[in-house]
Amino acid sequence: MEYTKAMNGTEMTVALKGRLDTETAPQLESDIKDELDGMTSLVLDFKELEYISSAGLRVLLALKKALLTKGGDLCVTNVNKAIASIFHISGFDMVLGIR
Repeated sequence: MEYTKAMNGTEMTVALKGRLDTETAPQLESDIKDELDGMTSLVLDFKELEYISSAGLRVLLALKKALLTKGGDLCVTNVNKAIASIFHISGFDMVLGIR
């Protein structure tokens, strides 16, 4: 998986490409958690994300919880049909803000 980060004030947008799975999720979580201080919004752009595993879902939940404790929030954009189906089946569509 590859990703790029962009900051706009207190909002970070992370555009992901490839697969968010057991191999890639820990590094993404570590990289983003290191930058959460002072952030009020994290936007994950899934336009080029092909797949998300349960490890990826765990990272989304951990990041959302970390942001909520700091008064911020997380949302996901550009979700394809396959990932939207995973969100629906897992109930993440009720937990995450999806634009």
